Amino acid sequence: MAGRLNMIGMAAAIVGVAPPAQAQSVAELQRQIDELKAQVETLMKERQRSEQPPLAAAPAETPAFTAAAEPVVTPAARPDETTAAAIPVSAAPETPASRPWFERLQLRGYTQLRYNGILSGDTSAPDGLSRLRSVHDSSINEDGGFSLRRVRLVLQGEVTDNIELYLQHDFGTAVNNQSSAEPRQGFGQLRDAYVDVFLDKARTFRLRFGQSKVPLGWENLQSSSNRIPLDRSDAINSGVPGERDIGVVAYYTPERVQRIWGQLKKDGQKLFGNYGAFGLALYNGQGTSRVERNGGLMKVAMATWPFELDGLGTAFQGQVLELGGSAMLNRFRPEVRSGGASAIDYREERVGVHAILYPRPFGIQAEWAWGKGPQFDTIAQRIATAPLGGGYVQLTYDLGETAIGTLRPYGRWQRYRGGWKAATNAPRLETDELELGVEWPLMDSLELTLAYARMKRREADERRLGRAEGDLIRTQLQWSY
Repeated sequence: MAGRLNMIGMAAAIVGVAPPAQAQSVAELQRQIDELKAQVETLMKERQRSEQPPLAAAPAETPAFTAAAEPVVTPAARPDETTAAAIPVSAAPETPASRPWFERLQLRGYTQLRYNGILSGDTSAPDGLSRLRSVHDSSINEDGGFSLRRVRLVLQGEVTDNIELYLQHDFGTAVNNQSSAEPRQGFGQLRDAYVDVFLDKARTFRLRFGQSKVPLGWENLQSSSNRIPLDRSDAINSGVPGERDIGVVAYYTPERVQRIWGQLKKDGQKLFGNYGAFGLALYNGQGTSRVERNGGLMKVAMATWPFELDGLGTAFQGQVLELGGSAMLNRFRPEVRSGGASAIDYREERVGVHAILYPRPFGIQAEWAWGKGPQFDTIAQRIATAPLGGGYVQLTYDLGETAIGTLRPYGRWQRYRGGWKAATNAPRLETDELELGVEWPLMDSLELTLAYARMKRREADERRLGRAEGDLIRTQLQWSY
């Protein structure tokens, strides 16, 4: 500022000593003073710029911007035509459709290797009498040995923001030899092939099209890779052996339920999967990989709701109780021993309830079902619609980390009286079974289950009567990938 005043003073002195002959008008003097002021301001700005540290040069491919930078308007441009380099452009949010296919789709699966050791019991019997057998595990027999119970491979992923696909094959399926009843192992069978269409951004509503699990019973929906006991119970699984059919399902899952299930999953609880808090479905009604035999459709409805019990006191802190039920109406044609499927439709009516107190650390799980379905009448020697009923009660305790790893001991008792529609002639089952075991994750993706089972069963063959009994040690090694 002082320099500026000095220069103005010098200009005034020069003007003041000019000869009279060269005297200038007041206007001319004012013009010269204004020019001097402009020159002084220009000099001051150049000095300020020379005193500032130089800015680091930005990479050639990335223009540098400052937070306070204003759009630069060229003289020839209109006010709304700012230069592209002056305005940072934020990246668009990534969506499933914008990612390459190998990032949108996931390939995973699991394999179960089993060995059943029969300690005692009716492993064999004369014709007409039941042998110790299970409808869930064909390797329970007098020959025993190792078996691959499941060899699953799953392809799933998001196609767009509101469409997901799911495809699952099982390569541990057995089929009968064409020339005899001797089974052949290791064949592939389609288990799931469906697409989910979400109708809102919160994903509370969705429609499922294709072959998928039937929402009839909590245990039926739970994945075999996630279930603690080795097999599903006879009573609950008898409604939909194989758990799947082809059809359309509408699921609704409120955000509150999604939050509770999400927290349970984060805590390592073994859920049944998000099949909706409420579900309505229409299916063919003949079961997994079976051709539809009549013009009717199977109708299924399910509801389940988790309740947080924190409000009941400190003893219930963190506990979740889930309650629900399901129902089914159907017309079914079982396979008959003379060949093919029955020409008669048999009425099916089922209703079931379930209750799960998730193990934190102690848990209880129970289901029961009642209804009517096809069943072979040994007196009349024909199939008829007959009453059925049964269920199970399961206790679980999560020991958490121990000296040998995480352990989850369990005990389950089950009972069933009714037909098994998936077998030839829909034979009657009479099951009473106690299973005690422990699930032992050896390491990530490797899990061992050891169990003792006391079985009393009627064999799923209408030509054999009575019930077989036996004691078994059952083992399963599961690895996931």
